[in-house]
Amino acid sequence: MEKPDEVIAAGIQDKLQHMADVQHELVTTPPETAEQWHDLIQSLLGGAIDFCLKLIAAIAILWVGMWIANRITKSVKYAMEKRDLEPSLVSFTSSFINILLRIFVIIIVLTTVGVQMTSIVAVLGAGALAVGMALSGTFQNFAGGIIILFLKPFKVGDVIQTASGRTGTVKKIMIFTTELHTFDNQVVFIPNGPLANGEIINLSDTPNRRAEIQIAISYGDDVDAARKVIMRVLSADKRVLKNPAPIVFVSDLGDSAVVLSVRYWTKFADNFDSQGDLREALYRELPKKKIHFPFPQMDVHIQK
Repeated sequence: MEKPDEVIAAGIQDKLQHMADVQHELVTTPPETAEQWHDLIQSLLGGAIDFCLKLIAAIAILWVGMWIANRITKSVKYAMEKRDLEPSLVSFTSSFINILLRIFVIIIVLTTVGVQMTSIVAVLGAGALAVGMALSGTFQNFAGGIIILFLKPFKVGDVIQTASGRTGTVKKIMIFTTELHTFDNQVVFIPNGPLANGEIINLSDTPNRRAEIQIAISYGDDVDAARKVIMRVLSADKRVLKNPAPIVFVSDLGDSAVVLSVRYWTKFADNFDSQGDLREALYRELPKKKIHFPFPQMDVHIQK
């Protein structure tokens, strides 16, 4: 895009070229009478005065318009920062509004000078349509980024699970993509369009989580004794919350084992580590009370 002073200079050049054409016509075909000379001079003076007035008005509109555009941009930026929006959204939106306002001011200035804007607007419209069709997917991601940054279904630092099955920690929320770091230290850039339109599970939105592990014991073992051992192990682990209280119940009677489900509440940060540590502790403690872990087995009866 041309700068405002370049566009105005082009308009002035057109006016000067018109005045030069009139002078050339005057030299080639000079007026024959004094009255014709008088009319011609009056026409030139009137055109020059009219052009000067338009030029002064255009410069004034340009100066005032740019000042108003800057003030509006700063007000919008201040309002967005006060709402504690993402810095990337604040920067992009304020720049976008500033560019639109400046374009609007330049159009008014060119119209004031006398530049015909019909053809220019038609060309710009056709170009914008072509660019819009070519970047339809990018615009979808842009709209998704705006929705995410405004509605805030998640924020930087949250652990989320996307509709595509990706799970990780949000590191950056940008206009077109969101940067996600998975638990195996992979960096994934997810387009904001599908992300905003799909299902998002915010795993860290609530501080406490319910965890569940399953322990299989042999048929014939004392379920109550196993339950006491499990509850003692849970009470000894400080990561297991007292309220809500943990529970142990028989969840299934399998082909080779009685399945006990252990449900407890813990902090989100301790959820995964506590499950592994509790399984290991139960593996050591249950056999001490003659609680056995069965192997898959099949009884075969042979009849003669």
